[in-house]
Parts: sequence; structure tokens; C-alpha cells
Amino acid sequence: MGKALIIGAGGVASVAVHKCVQNSEVFEEICIASRTKSKCDELKAKLDGGKTKITTAQVDADNVDELIALINEVKPDIVMNLALPYQDLTIMDACLATKTNYMDTANYEPHDTAKFEYSWQWDYKERFEQAGITALLGSGFDPGVTGVFSAYALKHYFDEIEYIDILDCNGGDHGYPFATNFNPEINIREVSANGKYWENGEWIETKPMEIKRVYDFKEVGEKDMYLLYHEELESLAKNMPGLKRIRFFMTFGQSYLTHLKALENVGMTSIEPIEYEGKQIIPLQFLKAVLPDPASLGPRTVGKTNIGCIFKGKKDGQDKTYYVYNICDHQECYKEVGSQAISYTTGVPAMIGAAMVMTGKWNKPGVYNVEEFNPDPFMEELNKWGLPWVEDFNPVLVDELPEEVKESELVR
Repeated sequence: MGKALIIGAGGVASVAVHKCVQNSEVFEEICIASRTKSKCDELKAKLDGGKTKITTAQVDADNVDELIALINEVKPDIVMNLALPYQDLTIMDACLATKTNYMDTANYEPHDTAKFEYSWQWDYKERFEQAGITALLGSGFDPGVTGVFSAYALKHYFDEIEYIDILDCNGGDHGYPFATNFNPEINIREVSANGKYWENGEWIETKPMEIKRVYDFKEVGEKDMYLLYHEELESLAKNMPGLKRIRFFMTFGQSYLTHLKALENVGMTSIEPIEYEGKQIIPLQFLKAVLPDPASLGPRTVGKTNIGCIFKGKKDGQDKTYYVYNICDHQECYKEVGSQAISYTTGVPAMIGAAMVMTGKWNKPGVYNVEEFNPDPFMEELNKWGLPWVEDFNPVLVDELPEEVKESELVR
């Protein structure tokens, strides 16, 4: 069918590579490229011998000229950006210059400010249209599958969706007092930023971890979850007609929050450069270097994730609720692809999104978020490639839970 250039060699990229090789009918060839070529070579060594032809390359994803040269050499049908969100725009520039389809799993983020928004990438829409190529944004789980779930709910069960709550529960335990399940720098930026949700056409800002609820997640149990801002809120608020409110909640244990509060208090989560022994360093990047590598957590993480969306709206004039979610087992993921469920739930949809573009099912010139395409083929592929979904037509709504609106340890 075609060839993909995969940029990145971390936990998510590793899962995506495994899944591309499993889906050799679509991915006849892949090239894995990263700043550290040895990581790409390790992945190739693990997976060589199947039907998919694997090559590797070294590339600096911050350098547009290097990216252009590599794309021209590889001649892929799509570039799968599984590097860091700081590099989205340079990779998009290289795709434009070479007229190559593009996809990523997270929106662009500037190095110097914790700002999660799509405006920079949406600005590329006309240029991608004129070049006749597709850019698929946010094809991970959240963002990604949560957007597909929303499009699916609207297509099949609602005339109008008025309320969406996205619930992201990680019931996994890795045994460390403090570690992050994905890139620590991105994770801590997300968690320590102000919360935000969209209601009645405007954004309402909250303090970090200010709004808390306790939710009983299937196969995980009761967990504390906190309102955060997450980038799919921006695209879904724009793309879902009739929406009145959308929120995002993520679970955190007390040990994580206590450690994060202490690190914040001593300045270790700052992204402002400081001078240390004559060099400029960013405290958060130094903290990332001393924390356990998320890729190392796989063998020791036990438990499950439960991520999904609760919808409330109207069908034939009647109130209707609907909850669709996926449960993923950390140990089962590790047995299959050598990664824990956080990487798995992002890497599988990355492969599926790329396959949607390569097979022409999701292929129109311009820049699009996943909810702007037909959700049905993507939903079928989720069941096929390891992320089966469950439906509940009588869920417990977040608004039915006891309110726990208080400042957390983070902001006291």
C-alpha cells in the first residue's frame, strides 16, 4: 500500500512502529528517524524479518532543511510526527515543501511558554489545501480517540450534543513515589498550568487542580479526578455544533500531587532559564533528566487505564446520555509491544490515523482534527488493533457527583 516516515523513537513511536509492522498490508515500508539513530536501530533490530521493510535515519526535527532532505530521500506517503510537540511546525514546513501528508498526536507548543493551542497549526490550512496534501492533527487517544468518539456519538446517537465530559483515568501503579507516564516536561506543564473549560461560548479558567470529583471507573475503581485544560477541548468546542459545555478530567494520586507541590515550591517545575555553573539551564528540563524515563516504566506498571467521553444531548427531542470508553491493561500492553498502556493508547491511534490517510478513507487537502472525518472506519480499526471500546447508555454523570470544589495541595 505505501510507505511512512516515522519521526521519533520514544515510547509512543515504539508502539506505533510495532503496530505498523503488524499492519503490513498498509505499511509496506517504514523509515524510523530520530536525533539518536541508535534508538531507531534498536527498534529495527526488534522488528526486522516481517513483511514490512524497515530502514532508519538520523534527523534533527528542529531543522527544516534536514527534514526536507530526509523526506526527499525516503519519499514517504505520510510523515508520522511522533517527536515532541515543539517540533510540529518545522515538520509541517518540511511536509509543505515536499508536498507530503502529515500527522501528529499533540498540538504545537512553544518552548518558552506552557501554551496548548491549535492556532499555529490551523494557520497552515490554506497552504496544505493549495499543496493538495492532508495534515491530520492529534491522532493519539486524548486528543484523538476522544474526538473520534465525539464524532461517532453525534453521527449515531444524537441530533445534538450539548455536554461532553472527557474522563482520563490511569489506575496503573509503577511503584515509584513520583514518576510521569509520558514525557515529564509535557506532563508537568499540563498539570501545573491553570485549568480551563468551555461553557456557553467562552473559556472559564480555574486554578490548577481546583475542581475535583471522585468517579468510580469500571475495572479500576474510585479515583480522584481533577479538571485540567486539554487541547481537544479547543477543537471540539469549534467542531461540535450546538455544544454548550466541554470539560476534561484526569486522575491523580495523592503521592504524585504532594511531590509535584514540593517540586513547584522549590522552582523545579519552572520553564524560566536560570544560570548554573556558567550555563543557562531550564529547571523543568533538568528535572526531566533525573526522573525515571517513562519508557522504563513498562515492566513494573500494573493496573489499567480507562479513558472515554460522557455525552449528554438530544435525540428526537428527548434527553439522552451516552458513555463510550476503552479499558487498557498495562501488563498486557507490555507483553505485546514492550510499553505500558499510556504509550499504547497513543501509539495505536497514531498508526490508525496514518492508515486512514494512506488508504484514502481520511484524505482531503487541508489541516483537520480527527473529529472532522467519518468516525466509523477508525472505530472499527480500534477494535481490530487492540483498543476495543465499551458503550454505556445510562452512565453516572459528573454533574450527579458530590461537589468537591476546593483548592488542592498544589495551589494552597
